[in-house]
Amino acid sequence: MPKRSGKPKLPKSLQVARRGAVVILTLARPEKRNALNDATVLGLEAFFETLPTGVKAVVLNAQGNHFSAGLDLSELKVLSTEEGIAHSRVWHRIFDKIEFGRVPVVTVMQGAVVGGGLELAAATHIRVAERSAYYALPEGSRGIFVGGGGSVRLPRLIGVSRIMDLMLTGRTYSAEEGQALGLSHYLVEPGEGLAKAIEIARRIATNSPTTNFAIMQALPRIAEQDRASGYVMESMMAAIAQGNEEAKTRIKAFLEKKAAKVTRDS
Repeated sequence: MPKRSGKPKLPKSLQVARRGAVVILTLARPEKRNALNDATVLGLEAFFETLPTGVKAVVLNAQGNHFSAGLDLSELKVLSTEEGIAHSRVWHRIFDKIEFGRVPVVTVMQGAVVGGGLELAAATHIRVAERSAYYALPEGSRGIFVGGGGSVRLPRLIGVSRIMDLMLTGRTYSAEEGQALGLSHYLVEPGEGLAKAIEIARRIATNSPTTNFAIMQALPRIAEQDRASGYVMESMMAAIAQGNEEAKTRIKAFLEKKAAKVTRDS
């Protein structure tokens, strides 16, 4: 089992700050437009493997004008086929630990959200885009292919044909286009992304951990199953969640009119 306490040794390209039940993880290579090198990606793994038990949500953001320009091509090595596969699988393993980790992750995107940066964002659960954000997959023009899970996650977000267009033509999507297509969940003005993400993360942190777990772990898998299997998994997760003592307390509070009802602004 991964440790959930202690402070991992992180590279300088990652900075951490805690605000109660929310931890803010910051990509800190603004001079490189927060391009992702192996040290940074391995640092992400160390961070998510050692989250303290009291943390209930993470905000991922980046210093400077860009979220991430993708793979740091200055560190790209000539690898054999076997080495290339192994390198890509490392990214897959680490990004899976984000997507199917212990707590939800809210990402703030500004400026370049390109290549591996877009793959990283797609592995998180809620994405807030500032209007400066733009999206691209320039691998086609670089003579390479996505290797951080983008060909798996991104078509599920916006469709295979749009990913083909991005990769074949080098097209970019604006923040507004990305919002319309589903690359982001929230669209805010420049400079407002972090505050919005923290607000969302704090709200997520008030949920039952069991419910958050079900949403993160079961929901995406149910979506990929056949209907009959999906119904079985849904019923099992519903039974587990409602049998939780915290759920019983929350339902009782609602029935006793001690909990707020859902409204248009809630």
